[in-house]
Amino acid sequence: MITLVRRVTAACVLSAALTACAATPQPVRPAPSATPMAPSAPPTLAPGPGGLTPVFKNGSRTHGRTVALTFDADMTADQGARAAAGERFDNPGLIAALRALKVPATVFMTGRWAEQYPEQARSLGRDPLFEVANHSYSHYAFTDDCYGLPTVSGDRMRADVERAYAAFRRAGVPDARPYFRFPGGCYDRRALKALTPVGVTAVQWDVVSGDAFATDAEAVTRQVLEGVRPGSVVVMHCTRSAAPTTERVVRALVPQLRERGFRFVKVSELIGS
Repeated sequence: MITLVRRVTAACVLSAALTACAATPQPVRPAPSATPMAPSAPPTLAPGPGGLTPVFKNGSRTHGRTVALTFDADMTADQGARAAAGERFDNPGLIAALRALKVPATVFMTGRWAEQYPEQARSLGRDPLFEVANHSYSHYAFTDDCYGLPTVSGDRMRADVERAYAAFRRAGVPDARPYFRFPGGCYDRRALKALTPVGVTAVQWDVVSGDAFATDAEAVTRQVLEGVRPGSVVVMHCTRSAAPTTERVVRALVPQLRERGFRFVKVSELIGS
């Protein structure tokens, strides 16, 4: 307002010999408010050869020292009785450690796990520190001879993945990522073709932590430290009964990787870069 008055006064002085100054300041109209932008879709990879589901293993080795910690929240369709008997397929201590250390992470969750622990699934799905991705509904293998897992038939593969997304929505996960991890990491051309209509990117890994059924947290930590490179995807587990050392591994691993200059990111950031 002060600037406007001074400009008007100067104009009056310059034109006083010709006319009387009768300029009236014009009201300043506020700029129209910007239309809120819709959130961008999560990055995915283009289909592979023949239009098959693309497979992502690791990010760029040259775009900074980034690393993605991923955790499989495993529970098969037929383990309900074991959960009812007291076996714990969740790991609240691990999630608390990630939050305390402020480590973003991607959780590959089975639909059956989300049904067993809906409050935890919802909490993870609504916490910006994490992203929830698909690990199938049943945790049955998508190939034969995959670590002794039961198998899902070829004509049921797509339905199994879609059933998991439906379970996430029922649990209150607002936007599960379009990323899929094959149970056991086992896949073949038939499995990739079956999932093409779902539009997911299959996410593997380049660092095996070895935390499944491990009892020596120090050995697991060493294995990860020896394997991590810029852009690495580390596979770990978020199931207390099957991976009892993972919380201790994370608490030891994170400070050491940060000392080495690594920055923790979600899988979506690696894919997007």
